[in-house]
Amino acid sequence: MSQKPMATQSTPAVSLPRHSKSNNPNLYPLSPTVNNDRYSILSLINQCNSTKQLKQVHAQMLRTGLFFDPFSAGKLITASALSPFSSLDYARQVFDQIPQPNLFTWNTLIRAYASSPDPTQSILVFLQLLHHCEHFPDKFTFPFVIKAASELKAFRVGRAFHGMAIKGSLSSDVYILNSLVHFYGSCGDLDLAYAVFVKTPQKDVVSWNSMITAFAQGGCPEEALELFRGMEKENVKPNDVTMVGVLSACTKKLDLEFGRWVCSYIERNEINVNLTLSNAMLDMYMKCGSFEDAKRLFYKMQDKDIFSWTTMLDGYAKLGEYDKARHVFDAMPRKDIAAWNALISAFEQNGKPKEALAVFRELQLSKDAKPDEVTLVCALSASAQLGAMDLGRWIDVYIKKHGIKLNYHLTTSLIDMYAKCGDLEKALEVYYSVERKDVFVWSATIAGLAMHGHGRAALDLFSKMLEAKVKPNAVTFTNVLCACSHKGLVNEGQRLFYQMEPVYGVVPGEKHYACMVDILGRSGLLQEAVKFIEKMPILPTISVWGALLGACRLHGNIELAEQACSRLLELDPRNHGAYVLLSNIYAKTGKWDRVSGLRKIMRDFGLKKEPGCSSIEVNGIVYEFLVGDNSHKLSKEIYSKLDEIAAKLKSVGYVPNKSHLLQLVEEEDMKEQALNLHSEKLAIAYGLISMGPSQPIRVVKNLRVCGDCHSVAKLISGLYDREILLRDRYRFHHFRGGNCSCMDYW
Repeated sequence: MSQKPMATQSTPAVSLPRHSKSNNPNLYPLSPTVNNDRYSILSLINQCNSTKQLKQVHAQMLRTGLFFDPFSAGKLITASALSPFSSLDYARQVFDQIPQPNLFTWNTLIRAYASSPDPTQSILVFLQLLHHCEHFPDKFTFPFVIKAASELKAFRVGRAFHGMAIKGSLSSDVYILNSLVHFYGSCGDLDLAYAVFVKTPQKDVVSWNSMITAFAQGGCPEEALELFRGMEKENVKPNDVTMVGVLSACTKKLDLEFGRWVCSYIERNEINVNLTLSNAMLDMYMKCGSFEDAKRLFYKMQDKDIFSWTTMLDGYAKLGEYDKARHVFDAMPRKDIAAWNALISAFEQNGKPKEALAVFRELQLSKDAKPDEVTLVCALSASAQLGAMDLGRWIDVYIKKHGIKLNYHLTTSLIDMYAKCGDLEKALEVYYSVERKDVFVWSATIAGLAMHGHGRAALDLFSKMLEAKVKPNAVTFTNVLCACSHKGLVNEGQRLFYQMEPVYGVVPGEKHYACMVDILGRSGLLQEAVKFIEKMPILPTISVWGALLGACRLHGNIELAEQACSRLLELDPRNHGAYVLLSNIYAKTGKWDRVSGLRKIMRDFGLKKEPGCSSIEVNGIVYEFLVGDNSHKLSKEIYSKLDEIAAKLKSVGYVPNKSHLLQLVEEEDMKEQALNLHSEKLAIAYGLISMGPSQPIRVVKNLRVCGDCHSVAKLISGLYDREILLRDRYRFHHFRGGNCSCMDYW
């Protein structure tokens, strides 16, 4: 045998000729001495605990010629590809040096790649095997390469492997069949998965587990549980993997009773409860609504991982127990981005945007994890809720700076943030920057135009969406109908509503019916709105009666308002909004005895009116104001500014609209003072004293802006030559030069 170059620790292993299909097993014969050293070398491989040590053994094998023994080379590949310290790059480098790798060696590399972050390589190595190896793939090859196809959801490729296994007379091998059940289940073809399962001649526990898991994860929980019962009838003993699949099915069905039975079954049959199974039980309890069971299990678990901690954190957050959620978060031994996201999204989805953004800032300062797509979507949503434009812009810059690809979720969130923070132009800029738009991107942009009062533009965009062959969904129609409502486009709204199901296949839901009542009622067609409600094919909901009640408030129809309020309270006796709306109508018409009566009922029920709150962002900080608020450090200056504004308003003939007072105030001067203390006026005054003349004043209010504040904002925009953007619960008002974009129709 010719002399081979020696490999050392400091030099890479030498590159040898590529594999050939030579049938000569003695091409690289081993000397008797080398043969005697084989077992000591293989023993050294087993003792290695680092790649560095493995490379030393590799070098020794090259010196002795043992590297060219297929069995020995296979052991080296196994250690480099599958050991705890494995390096697939190194394994591949070693593999490429072997002149004639045997089938075991090929299978080892295919197996390693199948479980790697890049399973495509497993399939590529398999194709090389077909070309270079003299042996046909065996019953060990196919399960690994089918697993790679499962990971990639490569349906056609996996089906080809299935066909090859049949041609290779391996179609009855239980390992291959189990892999195929898992593959078809992963690809979502449960019929094919079940067909393979049924044809498996001697089913083992893995066969049953694969099919149960496929059903559970494929949205067929009832079939998964039925299969579990069938497994028991066949006297196949379930294991921990079986029970994870069964618990997953219980979770999908939200069947707490059966889930509890499964947990007791696990205990009775002494099934090994590992961390994965404990987490499955924890997840089942939490999602099926038994937080107490979840809590007992969590604090009993000896081993916990990031999933266990995050599940509990999420549970506390959904219950509104934010202090306990925070306590769990702080107690976590390790915090990955999923844990941070759970806490941020819990606050954001439960109407606590300030708290969500505080945690987001904490994440930025920590070194635990980096924000991912979910984090940024949650932070953008919180910014949108709060009107925190500066932070929203910062996130936009962060996305660009870090080269984060704008997928549909992020694009939609950016459009929503800019629109809700008052920068419609920027929202449209994001929209136009996207080449391929999904239904949510279109819908978010239509919503942005609608909330800014651009009803015609929203309808035009809807038409362009249809031209682009994008099918509208229920959300799209809610946004389009809202656009019609804000602009008084009654005919257009009716036309679109009655086209929803016959033309676009979208069945109207309660939001769409409420929008139609709002469109009719807001335009003064109250009797038409009542007739529409009477003809509804579904029972009128709280939102439908609420829309009618709101329309009655606009047009001062007390009799119809009382009827709508009565129907609303039948559905939700503790709906404080209904009492407040009817109280507003009574107050507007001076019926203070009825206002007092409603307030007494609210007190007796323990109901409180949601306090008016307005926020304004100045230099990246969001400041909140309540009615008559004096907690701000510049309160003295704010109230001084309000006095100045009041004097200027009087000089141009402004008279306060006292009908917007919602409580009985006897003295005339106190009525004016009460109106002057509304939260949006405080926020606007603070904006005037703290922001430059060229900066628009952006205010976000949690309730509908009252008529008096609307009139005052118009006048301020003209008197002070300032652009004011006021977002209330329903829409944006752009005040400029003494006018509002809504044209007093809102």
